Amino acid sequence: MSVINKYYHRALESVVKESFKNNKVVSILGARQCGKSTLVENLYPDIDSVSLKTEFMIAQAKTNPDSFVRGLSIPAFIDEAQRAPEIFGSIQEIADRNPFYSQFILSGSNKQKLDDKIKESLAGRTSIIEMNGLSLREIFEIDFNHHFVPTPEYLNDRKKCLKECKDVWFYIHRGSYPELYDNPNKNWEEFYSSYVQTYIEKDVLTEIKLKNTTAFVRFLTACASRTGDVLSYTSIANDVGVSAVTVKEWISILVKTNIVYLLQPYYNSHLSRAIKSPKMYFRDTGLAAYLSGWLTRDQMERGARNGFFFETFVVNELIKSFSNEGKDYSKRLFFYNGKDKTKKKKGENGNIVETSIDSEIDFIIEENGVLYPIEIKKKDMPTVDDASAFDVLDKDIDKKRGMGVIFSSNPNKVYLRDDIVCLPVEYI
Repeated sequence: MSVINKYYHRALESVVKESFKNNKVVSILGARQCGKSTLVENLYPDIDSVSLKTEFMIAQAKTNPDSFVRGLSIPAFIDEAQRAPEIFGSIQEIADRNPFYSQFILSGSNKQKLDDKIKESLAGRTSIIEMNGLSLREIFEIDFNHHFVPTPEYLNDRKKCLKECKDVWFYIHRGSYPELYDNPNKNWEEFYSSYVQTYIEKDVLTEIKLKNTTAFVRFLTACASRTGDVLSYTSIANDVGVSAVTVKEWISILVKTNIVYLLQPYYNSHLSRAIKSPKMYFRDTGLAAYLSGWLTRDQMERGARNGFFFETFVVNELIKSFSNEGKDYSKRLFFYNGKDKTKKKKGENGNIVETSIDSEIDFIIEENGVLYPIEIKKKDMPTVDDASAFDVLDKDIDKKRGMGVIFSSNPNKVYLRDDIVCLPVEYI
């Protein structure tokens, strides 16, 4: 019999404990198998818990929700609570009747369904916490839980607890699901094959009716091969052989179930030529690798999409630095893509001709009225030219531009200019 070899302590532990101490209900949202129930069980080993993962338990909760909820001893933990929406009225009634905090912890892999029920029945009674897969900080057991922002204070504090990541491509390919690290002998391909099958059966088919799952698997593959790209419903639809309307519906399911994240574009009246479509990132690079057919670490690193996978990994680590601190990042993280720069050259008649050129910034953090631009490059030796688009943000007269960052494969922290620093991923 195989057993879990190790439990990786999660950065969210302190956030969950503080929230549960000061709220009647805490709701933890995250993709299936990201470690929600394991986190709760390790924080509160004696809590009364029930999981709505089986059809039998779901039927029990739906048939008689009052008895189901009242049969639990408070405090209680209900896993996959969104599968029986009928119980939320009973949870509300008990929470309102009892004057004390720390009554229920709910978890769910469909954030839209759980969020809708919270707004309907538990508004003002619950704290909502997002949970993702393991971060590098958690894997390396680093006791540092502040969101990334390239200020001198952050960089100095982060430097004090750095641990070298000798092979970042191992972690990019392995992915971030805890089971793959709890049990290092776990077969990677077997894990993700089972994950995709279970995801479709438990999450997708409860949302939509599919005549067969083949088209949806093709859709997942098409999305995985586009991680890090600007989202185009039409392009994916052409590859999969379904309508763009269907692709849009299916993308919304991936977002709801925490499989992909849509990074929104940054634009305002001063940046009028910005592209307004989001970029799509898989939340787990291992899952994206499996779906894309990159079955080994070496294949992935040498593959044609390696730069996009490196970017996806860095973006996810940046997001985790916010969510693991309990920070709402929904209106603080962006990218930029536009044609706000021009290039001059001589035309055939000798006249100077100006042409528009793309200005792209992979990632932007907005904090306290300051914009921090970030480029993500797989190469070892980035240059100032890789940050040439950063000055586009100077057109935003309402905000200042802060320190610019280039994340790369270079293992050293190097200042390319007073306002541009090249960092390894360890600094996130």
